[in-house]
Amino acid sequence: MNPYHIFKIVPLSVLQILARFVAWVIIKIPNLSIMRTVSINMALIAPKLTDVQKQVLTKEIIYHQCLTSIESIKSWAMPPEWSIAQIRDVHNKDILLEGLASSNGMLAIVPHLGTWEMMNAWLNQFGSPTIMYKPVKGDITNNFVLQGRSRLNATLVPTDGSGVKAIFKTLKQGGFSIVLPDHVPDPSGGVVVPFFGIKTLTSTLASKLASKTRCALVGLSCIRRDDGRGFDIYCYKLDDPALYDRHAETAAYALNQAMQQMIEEKCSHYMWGYRRFKHIPTLGNPYNVDEETLAKFILDNKLANDQNVHDTITRAGHEQ
Repeated sequence: MNPYHIFKIVPLSVLQILARFVAWVIIKIPNLSIMRTVSINMALIAPKLTDVQKQVLTKEIIYHQCLTSIESIKSWAMPPEWSIAQIRDVHNKDILLEGLASSNGMLAIVPHLGTWEMMNAWLNQFGSPTIMYKPVKGDITNNFVLQGRSRLNATLVPTDGSGVKAIFKTLKQGGFSIVLPDHVPDPSGGVVVPFFGIKTLTSTLASKLASKTRCALVGLSCIRRDDGRGFDIYCYKLDDPALYDRHAETAAYALNQAMQQMIEEKCSHYMWGYRRFKHIPTLGNPYNVDEETLAKFILDNKLANDQNVHDTITRAGHEQ
């Protein structure tokens, strides 16, 4: 028996207590890789916050990421009906239903925000989506995750050209797919555009699919409730014309902006333990550079962004 199946027996509330304890331990060891990654990400995206504010936010992020990890494992261990029962409220559900009714199909934009794995079973009630699946490291772990996802009403395709063609075909037939577009792509599959004010390598897959199929785009997130009683799903209408632009840079930047707006509402629920900015052309990998080099980049980037804002306001004033 796969050892992960123990998660099927242990109640979610007990697992969440365990996750909070693990988070508490992690926070006590600032030299851990995840702590350093989160701290660097906060320095990059929130340079205007004080050190105390960044420390508070970092602690919240660690707690939420540990909870998300263990909740995801629990959802893979349980039947889909269990995950569906954890969903309490769905905000702006009409946006999702409108997207699903599109004759051009629908692409669900799901950044690493909240416990997205808990939402999969709920979303699969509306049809049979085509979803890319990349095997995880370790045969035992991969078999467990694959079994969990195979229980859903979804078609799993590889993360290669054949998988892209399968998603394209699904959209052309009016079906829907789910994409997590905030991962770091291979250089050949991305462009450099700002994300939270940092010019970094960004995936173009979702943008190209949208441009070629004119499918509906709907942002989705699954957020743990503050009262601890399950999860709420949030739906976002992504209808900026720039999202469908034929120029990859324009469309990818528009998508990054749309995801940023989703994330800013629930910033501590985003997976900031992920090294999202490891390809910055003017810096390289910020997670490997020395503190002085990183600090200089952050200051220069902040000054450049402030100047851009000033120039935009000035131009707007002249146009009036």
